[in-house]
Amino acid sequence: MDKLHLYDKILSPIVTEKTTNLSEQNKVVFKVPATANKKNLKTNIEKIFKVNVTKINIINKQNRTKLTRGRKVKVSGFKKAIITLKKGQSIDLTTGV
Repeated sequence: MDKLHLYDKILSPIVTEKTTNLSEQNKVVFKVPATANKKNLKTNIEKIFKVNVTKINIINKQNRTKLTRGRKVKVSGFKKAIITLKKGQSIDLTTGV
C-alpha cells in the first residue's frame, strides 16, 4: 500500500482537554471517515505510526441542530475512533502526520 492510501482512513486528530487526559492511558483519538471500520484502522495506524494497537472503540456522532444568535444551525456529525496502544507506546501528534 502506498502512504496516500493509508492516510485516507485518518482525517485529523482530535485534541481537546478530554483527549489529552486519555493520553495518560495510552489512548489517542482521531476523526475518521464514515466508512472506516476497526480492522482497516488497526492496520493503517500500525503501519503509519509503527505502534501496536490493542483496542479500538468507534463512536458515531449524529447530526444535530443548535441555536446560534436566534437561528437554528445544523451541525454535521462525524465518526471518531479511540485507539488504545500497547503499554509504553505513544503517538506524538505535535510532529504532524
